[in-house]
Amino acid sequence: MPLQIKITVVAAIVAAMATGSMGGATQAQDYPSRTITIIVPFSAGGPNDVAARIYADGLRRHFGSSTSIVIENRAGGAGIPGTEAALQGDHDGHSLLMGGIAPLTLIPPVQKVRYNTEKDFAPLGLMWRSPQVFAVHPQVGVKTVAEFIAKARANPGKLTIGSAGLGTVTHLANELFRREAKVDFTHVPYKSTVNSLNDLLGGHIDAIFGDVALVKPQAEAGKLVALAVTGANRSPLMTELATTAELGLPAVQTEVWYGALVSARTPAPVVARLQAATLAVQTDPATQKLLYQHGIVLGEPGAASFAKFIRQEIERWTPIVTTIKMQ
Repeated sequence: MPLQIKITVVAAIVAAMATGSMGGATQAQDYPSRTITIIVPFSAGGPNDVAARIYADGLRRHFGSSTSIVIENRAGGAGIPGTEAALQGDHDGHSLLMGGIAPLTLIPPVQKVRYNTEKDFAPLGLMWRSPQVFAVHPQVGVKTVAEFIAKARANPGKLTIGSAGLGTVTHLANELFRREAKVDFTHVPYKSTVNSLNDLLGGHIDAIFGDVALVKPQAEAGKLVALAVTGANRSPLMTELATTAELGLPAVQTEVWYGALVSARTPAPVVARLQAATLAVQTDPATQKLLYQHGIVLGEPGAASFAKFIRQEIERWTPIVTTIKMQ
């Protein structure tokens, strides 16, 4: 190739890179330029939905009250379809995902999905961490985990435990409990924890692992009996409730989490603007107050800590889900 042509080609490449960089910077300055859509891959009313709405309120405070933000619920498929949907569109930062543990870390090791969590998404920040409460309907006639285990052993396969769907963390809690307590029961998957909770309240199933904030009011009203919490520590919302570890089931330790992400193909300046906005939301006293009312303590804020958290969750759960073979 002649020298002049080489110089021209290199100049063109440099110019294109510069134009792309300037374009991204301009996009960041103008962001948001239209409605922001936060995709929630589960039903309305559940913890994923609540986390998204708290996040949306925080973004409005940061960007301005006139900022248009809508929540789009895409329930079903353990969150996989909704998660995949977040990667469609213009990749300009106006389509966000309130992603969760199931579609991001639990299911990909055992089921083919059309994304790579760490390569296709740019983490913005963790917005929700909550252990589950193991709760039963009063008609089951038990008041402790030990009594439930005894009843399950005496009636193998007859007791029913609901979950938010195949491959979700509540399904995982089911299988860990089955393995550690050495009991057999029937697993009943739903589209969300809210759906399983409603059927439990109606007496159609016997038990669920459900979020603390959802179970607490029902337990206080006597509609459910809370038996244990699956966190490493007791929940600040239900301090009287022992952990599964305290009750002799240390491996039954799960928590549901949700965090904001955006397509990794989004221009870097826009991602940086979103990460800064999310950090502002996480450290906003108004946001923290709302989250604490749900028993949520986020831990270290920021995009980098969320990326590290996702990596740790993948490393922790992959050998477990592949051993349990959650289908």
